[in-house]
Amino acid sequence: MDEQLREAACSLLGHSQEAAAGLLPLQWSLPSDPSFGDLSTPAAFSLARIVRRNPRDVAEELAGRLRPAAEAVQRLEVAGRGYINLHLRGRWWQERLPEIIGQGEAYGRSDLGQGRKTLVEFVSANPTGPLHVGHGRGAAVGDALSNLLSAAGFEVEREYYINDAGTQMEILGRSVWARYRELIGEEAPFPENGYRGEYIRDLARELAQTKERELAHLPAHEAISCCRDFAASRILERIREDLMRFGVRFDQWFSESSLHQRGAIQMALVELQERGLAYRREGAIWFASSRFGDDKDRVLVRENGDPTYFASDVAYHADKFRRGFSLLIDIWGADHHGYIHRMKAVVQALGHPPDSLQILLIQLVSLLRGGRPVAMSTRAGEFVPLQEVIAEVGADAARFLFLTRRSDSHLEFDLEVAKAQSLENPVYYVQYAHARLCSVLREAEKAGFHLLHQAPEVRLLDREEELSLIKSLVLYPEVIRSSALSFEPHRITVYLQDLASRIHSYYNKFRFLSDDRPLSEARLCLARSILIVLRNALSLLGVSAPERM
Repeated sequence: MDEQLREAACSLLGHSQEAAAGLLPLQWSLPSDPSFGDLSTPAAFSLARIVRRNPRDVAEELAGRLRPAAEAVQRLEVAGRGYINLHLRGRWWQERLPEIIGQGEAYGRSDLGQGRKTLVEFVSANPTGPLHVGHGRGAAVGDALSNLLSAAGFEVEREYYINDAGTQMEILGRSVWARYRELIGEEAPFPENGYRGEYIRDLARELAQTKERELAHLPAHEAISCCRDFAASRILERIREDLMRFGVRFDQWFSESSLHQRGAIQMALVELQERGLAYRREGAIWFASSRFGDDKDRVLVRENGDPTYFASDVAYHADKFRRGFSLLIDIWGADHHGYIHRMKAVVQALGHPPDSLQILLIQLVSLLRGGRPVAMSTRAGEFVPLQEVIAEVGADAARFLFLTRRSDSHLEFDLEVAKAQSLENPVYYVQYAHARLCSVLREAEKAGFHLLHQAPEVRLLDREEELSLIKSLVLYPEVIRSSALSFEPHRITVYLQDLASRIHSYYNKFRFLSDDRPLSEARLCLARSILIVLRNALSLLGVSAPERM
């Protein structure tokens, strides 16, 4: 039904705005009141904003275009201010189960994105210290979103931006240099804003073992540079290891310093100047971001000739577009909120629509143990390292729990809950539903059921609980589409927890295998369909689907 809805929307909008319909959240949902029908959609409200017409009138026209294409529909009606409700014929829901089984791993995938080249940049932590739980949440969101967009037909690449130029790298070098001098018995004042974690001492010890003689004869500024390069290399190596352990891979690791080396910053400045959007004032070069809704213009090059961090960001995003990406998704920490308007301004200044850059903010994670805050690690300094969390609860639990809420809302992560083998643990709850049904299929095989070679009588699945499960499975592709279009992977965990609840309730109430062979075969068909959806959805989150627990 979703394809018919999109075709009707495209027809209503006309060819000039057909692409807009493809990226609108036009989805069916289950009405809260069964008297409203089997499916309902508020699609007319989204379309009405585009065509600037009354939603009720748009709904009437949309319904008219849907009727000839909707063979499964017994009755179609427009309700309220513009809702469209469908009453489906006979066994339409049950007849979808063989289709789900037939599609298998492809179920839920679509060509919605039509191969649009999309770059998702996430984590991008400075190579100045270990990844912490906040980075872990960003990694889970970025990876799951990339999977979602790929499933929805976008051509996706994942990128990590290495902030290896600028002041923070100098501070890292000075911090390691100070600890190194302490190790060899020299008095060394520690930088006031230096990195104080125990990992800095570890790096200094490692450096002393490998380059003691070299450092001893170097001038201070060269020694600091050596410390900086050594520390950044080691930290980045450990970041890669942590992310691999977390199941996150990147197609590209993009170095900020490469922008300086290739003259990309100067290129971006020239482009803005040619467009009349960069100017000199008081010895500095400014970007006219206020022309695009920013609250003030921003400095690109300081009076002393040094480019700002913002100038690097301008060059980096210009480079992204130059590489052929038409949709950029940046995933940032919530403390970068004030940066959004100026980056949207940059995108427009470079000649691209503002919505070609989407920015997701990752709010803070509070780590708890049995409801109480976890003390910070002295080894990491200010934060709890991600590797410690993965080691304690596992990658599956961490990824799933990081994705249980919207990324821009605060998250409480309880280590005891994450480790619990009980239904209080959301990931255990979902994985256990999968394992339970795998057990059912193993028992069925022992009992002589060979479902692959049979056409079960799915019409027998007429109990309210069975229809509830089937409807949830049939709507799964719409959950994927809406999650991808809204850039909200947490919707998948919400969907999975709801589905798992229905599965456990059904499992506890009904037997899949009984003396009634036709009914058993129909219920095994339902079980196989559920397993496909569970596996596909968990795979998008980067979470495993165990067959035994």
